[in-house]
Amino acid sequence: MQIDFYEIAPENWLPIGGPMGRRFRRLTEQYPFVAHGLSLSIGGPAPLDTDFLKRLKVFLKEHGFRCYTEHLSYCSDDGHLYDLMPIPFTEEAVDYVAARIRQVQDILEQRIAMENVSYYAAPMQRMSEIDFINAVISEADCDLHLDINNIHVNSINHGYDAERFLKALPAERILYAHIAGHHVESEDLCIDTHGADVIDPVWKLLETAYEAFGVFPTLLERDFNIPPLETLLDEVDTIISLQNKWNRHEHAGKQRIPA
Repeated sequence: MQIDFYEIAPENWLPIGGPMGRRFRRLTEQYPFVAHGLSLSIGGPAPLDTDFLKRLKVFLKEHGFRCYTEHLSYCSDDGHLYDLMPIPFTEEAVDYVAARIRQVQDILEQRIAMENVSYYAAPMQRMSEIDFINAVISEADCDLHLDINNIHVNSINHGYDAERFLKALPAERILYAHIAGHHVESEDLCIDTHGADVIDPVWKLLETAYEAFGVFPTLLERDFNIPPLETLLDEVDTIISLQNKWNRHEHAGKQRIPA
């Protein structure tokens, strides 16, 4: 089978019942699914929505999701912003966010993974992005949802070396990865859109990750400007080709989301 697993946003499916809910259940019974959340707001000022988390816990177990991941950002206070806002890179924020991740893991009774996000401003920054991510993951004792495209986008927007950043991440914490396209606004500004083909530097960064860390599950993201299915499957084939290449090397690793 060309596609090993699928990803959904649980917020979009939690309230769905009836015939559509039954059809979704048939899919999750047949294929491996992962859940990638949109509304946890792990860095937000408001208390965590524990009612949502309790419903999410039931939903994840009912459908046998292989894992649950979220964004290392925030998106709400008194209402949702419908965007991912940057958490200040500070030691105080590390403690705050890590405590909230541990709370989520306690409620769900499972480990979660946090995604490195794209950002366009760094308010009140007192740590580097890489030090902030690594500190949060270590203190929270959670996993990393690695977004390859976000590293490339941030490296352009904030002027750092993408490969050096990548190799400083904790390999043992990588659960799975995203790869996607983006919009180039100017030579020093990229916008993370998930609405374009993956470009060569991002493919190269994915290959560098496989070379450095071993092969891990990788999901192609495409949110709009959807091309013909054949085009998407060509990009999936590129992922598989790179995985097969590095599985033949000494760093052979996992390709499928663990059961």
